[in-house]
Amino acid sequence: MAHPPRGFKQQILRFGLHGRPHFPDNRGAKGGDVAQKGQQAGGEGYGLLAPTLVVMGLALAAPLLLMALTSLKTQSGISFAGGWSLDQYDAVLGRASYRQLLARSVAISGIVTLVTVALAYPMAYFVAFHARHKFVWLVALTIPFWTSYLLRVFAWKIILGYGGVINSGLMGLHLIDQPLSVLLYNPFAVVVTLAHAWAAFAILPIYVSLEKIDRSLLEAAADLGDGPLRRFLRITLPLSMPGVIGAAILIFVPTTGDFVTPALVGGPKGTMIANLIEVQFNAAGNWPLGAALSLVSMAVVAVIAGLVVASARAAAKAAR
Repeated sequence: MAHPPRGFKQQILRFGLHGRPHFPDNRGAKGGDVAQKGQQAGGEGYGLLAPTLVVMGLALAAPLLLMALTSLKTQSGISFAGGWSLDQYDAVLGRASYRQLLARSVAISGIVTLVTVALAYPMAYFVAFHARHKFVWLVALTIPFWTSYLLRVFAWKIILGYGGVINSGLMGLHLIDQPLSVLLYNPFAVVVTLAHAWAAFAILPIYVSLEKIDRSLLEAAADLGDGPLRRFLRITLPLSMPGVIGAAILIFVPTTGDFVTPALVGGPKGTMIANLIEVQFNAAGNWPLGAALSLVSMAVVAVIAGLVVASARAAAKAAR
């Protein structure tokens, strides 16, 4: 039988009696070190965020505050009158034409959002699940952004115009006797133009959500007997809803405030709230009313976006 090395018994006794080791309690010191390192990391994080917070404060918060203060003023000729007033908000909320124009803007943006997401989802699905060269496809999706937004709007104006590509093609095929006047200067033209302009913004977030789906879930569902449609409805679509909701918000918010497209292809029937705001600031020179219209429209868009997000979260919890 081998004898223990010299000093082994003393080492055992050093741990304590009955073989129970006794270690010094240094947990407090280690915790303090961790806390100190965490505080240092937090300070470094705030330091990295400082330039972004400054830019956001100067470029976003300050203009909003200035606009809010402007909306509380009253116009007297070409200058502001003294004092503060809520008359501009009374005019915005009390005038039926303003409410109808805001409702039309929300309706057009809602239709644009639905059409864009419905067209973007199949494309994103194809790139995520079936495309062989995904990078090439993603680069190809950005090709429309290589040209100016204004040029794309003018291109649709030419396509949908009285003597445009569609009318010329239909007349060349002898399907119509005279050009159609319903393609341009109406809400339809605004919806088509905006849907094309914002399609890539809807495809990319949906693609990211589809790409993150674990393919083993689909394989397991197939092994259990689910067909392609059932797998899509039970797995793919629910797991891709964050991207769909993100794409919808990303489309709905800016299109509500778009004024270039309605001004060029909308006509009187396709005028939106942003066109009225532009008129108040530039042509009419009524800055308080324009500021009130802007803030009210922003509030309406924020409420609708919040309701959509809350409804999506509630539906996701119910599905679980």
